Amino acid sequence: MEETNRQRKIAGVLQKDLVDVLQKAAQEGMKGVIISVSKVHVTSDLGVAKVYLSVFPSDKRDEIINGVKSNTPLIRHEMASRTKHQLRRMPELLFYGDDTLDYIEEIDKSLKGEDENPIKNPDVLPRRLKK
Repeated sequence: MEETNRQRKIAGVLQKDLVDVLQKAAQEGMKGVIISVSKVHVTSDLGVAKVYLSVFPSDKRDEIINGVKSNTPLIRHEMASRTKHQLRRMPELLFYGDDTLDYIEEIDKSLKGEDENPIKNPDVLPRRLKK
């Protein structure tokens, strides 16, 4: 199902304001961590927003995502106060980690020849289990 214009507009508003809220929190409490909101999907009933976060350095991703999830009510309250003139009702926020940068890095390594060559060593490829 295709996203409506209203869903895209709300996702844009949420993404812009979430970036401000999360980066402010990162500056205050987590030195050396960069959090970006890579994508926001809003359901058709505008009740739930799935937020995908990209975290650098990536080894702290799980810790940061769990911290954000535990503070979801505070974040939602802050977002509601920021968007009170634009949204009637604040959607429920669901946070997920975005591992796209890791995937891109793996592809880049493979293209540069820094990874093990699967043609020369087929054992590096994942095997399908036969049932």
